[in-house]
Parts: sequence; structure tokens; C-alpha cells
Amino acid sequence: MPVNHTRRRPRRAVHGIVLLDKPLGLSSNKALQVVRGIFGAAKAGHTGSLDPLATGLLPICLGEATKVAGLLLGSRKAYEAECQLGVATNTDDGEGEIIARHAVPSLDDVALREHLDAFVGRIAQVPPAYSALKRDGVPMYVRARRGEAVELDAREVEIHRIDLLHREDDRLRLYVECGSGTYIRSLARDLGERIGCGAYLCGLRRTWVDPFRQPQMWTLDALREKAEQGQQALDACLLPLDAGLEHLPRLDLDASQGTAMGHGQAVHLASVGPGLYRAYAADGRLLALAEMGQNGALQVKRGFNLPQIAE
Repeated sequence: MPVNHTRRRPRRAVHGIVLLDKPLGLSSNKALQVVRGIFGAAKAGHTGSLDPLATGLLPICLGEATKVAGLLLGSRKAYEAECQLGVATNTDDGEGEIIARHAVPSLDDVALREHLDAFVGRIAQVPPAYSALKRDGVPMYVRARRGEAVELDAREVEIHRIDLLHREDDRLRLYVECGSGTYIRSLARDLGERIGCGAYLCGLRRTWVDPFRQPQMWTLDALREKAEQGQQALDACLLPLDAGLEHLPRLDLDASQGTAMGHGQAVHLASVGPGLYRAYAADGRLLALAEMGQNGALQVKRGFNLPQIAE
């Protein structure tokens, strides 16, 4: 048997958040693994899947930043979506089989606006049959591909805003702001059903995710180019870990308080109200996501093992 002399690149401790501009056709998990390989990171995680047919912002957390990935999952998001009216598919997007065609009724801007407004607010939405949601450990898209009947219950989601960006013939380009768990494929499908002609999602780009509302995104090719320039150039593409926690107030601890919190011990602070905080050591390192209780004790909820900052 031939010997494989290929050496795996050694993994390193690198911490931060890279705002990836995910390319079309790549799954979020595959994109994650590619980014992890480019950085040679020991640990990596993303903050919520983006469908292969979608492009745009996918925050990827490396190293200690993986500990805050879950905090970003419920964040508000924004998309630009293209919907084709008059055609329905079994996947609610352009990758599925066409299951119905209908004439598109005449719609002026006022009537279309009324249809869009019906989906703004807290609404009940049935996820697509071809989704990654699992039942008994099996993704729904796997069951659907087997030909099994897939029935999903409606879930409450929140859509904050829908704007019509452009309309050409029977194709709409929409701007959508929504909360976690919202399926834009389902929105396109339901909009078509409400109009009475069917519709599917034919294009999707995520433009921002809280708290990254004006993101400087990096393509995979751009990251590879930075890697060729050296580790320092590549790591300059990372946001610090606390960029994902800027919505929380900051607490700066003194040396003794920082040492105690670094060991997982509670710290008693006067005149600090209850709630979640970012706790920092005297050298400026983010030590922990901490919670102040009613008893005045600041408890570690999630500790971070970041390297000390050189003076």
C-alpha cells in the first residue's frame, strides 16, 4: 500500500470573527471548513446556516470566538431576495421541480404593497419541506428526497420590514429584515399563494446580521490572497471577539478582580445594575461574558482564554 506523505497543516490558536461573503453553491458548513483551513484555526463555528443558493454575510467565529456564536443566532438579519411569480416548485426555490404554473394577475404598486404588508410583524410560517430541520434526527430534506410525506407545523417568526426594490415583468426584488428562524423561501412561496399565482425564490443575498450592520465582507479568494501575504496580513481580516458583544455594557476590572474572575470566581461590585456585561481585565483583555445578580455578585457565564496583551 502506498504511503501518503501529505502533511496536514498544523492548527493554531487564532481568535476572532471573520465576516465571510459566502459564495453561491457552497453550504455554510463547507464554507466554514474552507475558512478554518485558510486560517489554520484549531476551532471554528458559524452563527447560523445560509442556504447553498444564497450568497452574502456569514460570520465565522474562530478560537475563543466560537463561545459567542450562539449569542448571534437570534440576531436580526437583512436580505435582498428575488422572487419569480407565476411558478411554484417543490423546494420553494429554483433548484426544485416545477409543480405548478399560473397566470400572474394584474397588480399595481398599491395592491402589491398590501400583499407585502400582510407579512410584516409576527406571523405564522411553515418552513420549506426541503429544509435542514430534523425529525427523529433526520433532516427534512432527506425525508423529502426519499419521497416521504413531509408535514411541518407553522412556527411564529418576525418580519420587521419588506421593501420592493425593483419589479420587472413577473420578477420582484425585495429587501427583507427579519428575525431568527425566518425562511425567505417560505416568504416567497406564501406571497405567491396570497397573490394567487404561486412563486419561488430565485435569488438570495444576506446583506447584514446584527451587530454587523455595515460589514466589510471577505471573499474566499480575498482571504487566500491575504494568506499568501503572510499570517499577519491574514489575521488583520479578523474582528476581535468582542465585536459580537458590543451591544452589552462594558465593565473594566482591576487586577485583583480580574484575577478572581479569571479563576471563575464571583466579583462583588457596587453601583452596577443587574444584567449581562462584558468584563475586561486590567490589561484590556476580554475576560468573560458575565451576569450581575440582584445580590451584587458578578458571575461568569462564559469565560474567555485569550492571550495577555503585551505592554
